[in-house]
Amino acid sequence: MAMEKAREILVIGGNRYFGKRLIARLLASGNRVTVLNRGSSPPPPGATHLVADRNDEESLTDALGPRVFDVVVDQVCYTPRQAEIARRVFTGRTGRYVMTSTVEVYEYEDSIALVREDAVDPLTVTVDTELPWKDPGFLETHYGEGKRQAEAVFAAASDFPYTAVRVAHVLGGDDDFTGRLDHYASRIRAGEPIAVPFSNQPATYIHVEEIADFLAWAAGEEFTGPVNAASHGLLTTVELCEAVTAHLPRGKVVLQLVEVGEVSPFSFSRSYGMDNSRAARLGFPFGDVRQWLPTAIAETLGKDGD
Repeated sequence: MAMEKAREILVIGGNRYFGKRLIARLLASGNRVTVLNRGSSPPPPGATHLVADRNDEESLTDALGPRVFDVVVDQVCYTPRQAEIARRVFTGRTGRYVMTSTVEVYEYEDSIALVREDAVDPLTVTVDTELPWKDPGFLETHYGEGKRQAEAVFAAASDFPYTAVRVAHVLGGDDDFTGRLDHYASRIRAGEPIAVPFSNQPATYIHVEEIADFLAWAAGEEFTGPVNAASHGLLTTVELCEAVTAHLPRGKVVLQLVEVGEVSPFSFSRSYGMDNSRAARLGFPFGDVRQWLPTAIAETLGKDGD
């Protein structure tokens, strides 16, 4: 990424998966990078480390001191409470705020056509900070709602230049901690049933390296508001399983159609396809999911699928 001058960039979180790749890219481009977390892990060499609880406004303010930033990239904003604290603390302290959001903000959309950003306008989302956002169980089952409301908090401030990057389902890397591809691999190896809904719909995906590229690119741009980040192309569960089986030639795909109950990680009864044309018009060149999928599977499962 070409730069005219080094920028002061703060990354909140980012100590694993595509967050650590983002930090590496920002450093490699000559930026001065500060990483803020709760002290769970140090940042890579070359980055400044700040320790604070982002849920505690006083702790966050004290850790930042007089620092100001050209860009803040928030990797771990999950609730409207966290967004309100961040908005208060960083108003006047940064020229740009990039929030990592999610395709899950579209959990109530079900469209054959790819979903555009205006399908969920954060200015129309009701914010309720009194919900039990501190309850891990509630937060897990209301992940999409938490992200929607966090976006709404940032959008409500006309003097707060933000963008919310709505990230597609991420695949790839030998450090994929989610276990989702491993779920398919273990069942395909054993020939065990893979649960999918009767109406199994496709979804959009993005490679772990591509989303790191996207966030680094977005940090250097000036556009605001929501933006979808997804590779070109849709995948069904069947196509994903076929790609895993190609890596595990002795495996067998056995699908089990279910009407109710838990299904496999990338099985959806509603369409999860995101329209990426806004980002493409702004200048980001997405790859094609079918071109990088075999590589992503090999990275996650190992060269020989072990």
